[in-house]
Amino acid sequence: MYLFTNLMKSSSLVRWLLVVVIVGGIGYLVYGKLNRTEKKKAGNERAGGGGGGPARPLSVDGYVVSTEKLSNSIETTGTLQSNEELSLQSEINARVVKIYFKEGQPVPKGALLIKLFDADLSAQVLKVKTQRKLAQKSLERLQYLLEREGVSKQEVDVAQSQVEAYDADLAVANAQLQRTEIRAPFAGKIGLRYVSEGAIVSPTTVIASFQQTNPLKVDFSIPEKYSDVVHIGDGVRFNVASERTEFQGKVYAIEPKIDLTTRTIKLRALVPNANNQLRPGQFAKVNLQLGETPEALLVPSQAIIPGTKDKQVVVSRGGRASFVTVETGTRTDTKVQVVNGIQAGDTVVISGILQIKPDAPLKIRNVKK
Repeated sequence: MYLFTNLMKSSSLVRWLLVVVIVGGIGYLVYGKLNRTEKKKAGNERAGGGGGGPARPLSVDGYVVSTEKLSNSIETTGTLQSNEELSLQSEINARVVKIYFKEGQPVPKGALLIKLFDADLSAQVLKVKTQRKLAQKSLERLQYLLEREGVSKQEVDVAQSQVEAYDADLAVANAQLQRTEIRAPFAGKIGLRYVSEGAIVSPTTVIASFQQTNPLKVDFSIPEKYSDVVHIGDGVRFNVASERTEFQGKVYAIEPKIDLTTRTIKLRALVPNANNQLRPGQFAKVNLQLGETPEALLVPSQAIIPGTKDKQVVVSRGGRASFVTVETGTRTDTKVQVVNGIQAGDTVVISGILQIKPDAPLKIRNVKK
């Protein structure tokens, strides 16, 4: 009995010891967690300038929006073309008798360039003239006799038709004879020659190239979104690699159809070339002038945040970031026109944009105008 009582007392003591150990362990864990939380909170307070205070402002650069004069233009590329151009070719099969031009020589309109063999055709013309002359005399005799009722009216009509037939034959022979002379269809410059005197040429033989180089045309294309703002008479400026001079011209023709592949519209401008500084085929960097906007709102290009549907800028209002959706217009080398969304006097952020969140505090360190 005494032994049982001692055992019971020993078991109770062990249970109490276990309870004390468990409670002590839990208290230690809770104390450690609370201690770490307080340390972390204290560290955050030191980093943020005190507990419960505002977040530190982000230092950025700003740009004060103002109105300025904007020259609306489109930058594109183009190619110079001859105002008129063709290949000199014969209309008939014949031998070249005489060449009257020199390669690279300017010639006036109507100048004789090449003479082809024409002896056979000249003889044909002479023959028809002789036949017509004889037919004309016969007609005159019959008309004389008709007045005296010596012949019938039918005989006179047959003679008259014979004269008219010879007139038609003579016109055909003269047309064939004219084809033995190749003349300049317009004032221009002869290119390289590919045949010599004595050569037999056909309608497929290219004798030389012939181009009118004053004025010149410049062909270029612009995106279809500008199709409503370009007009006949708009100014064009362009440069070529061989000249430092800037050349000018005016749009005189616009293709009515938009290219389905490139979604562009083709334009053609006329450019003076009196000094022959420009050559057909040259590559040109074209600037199409679309007029001027006297009070345009421009912001630096880096201020624009592109999106999938729209574009935005960050405006500093009351020291906080405000994301504003804008509509853009013409783009220059360094700036973009803003058509809608902001106004003159607004300060837009131009640095650190990726780190800014809506309504974040901002500190403008440098202001540009």
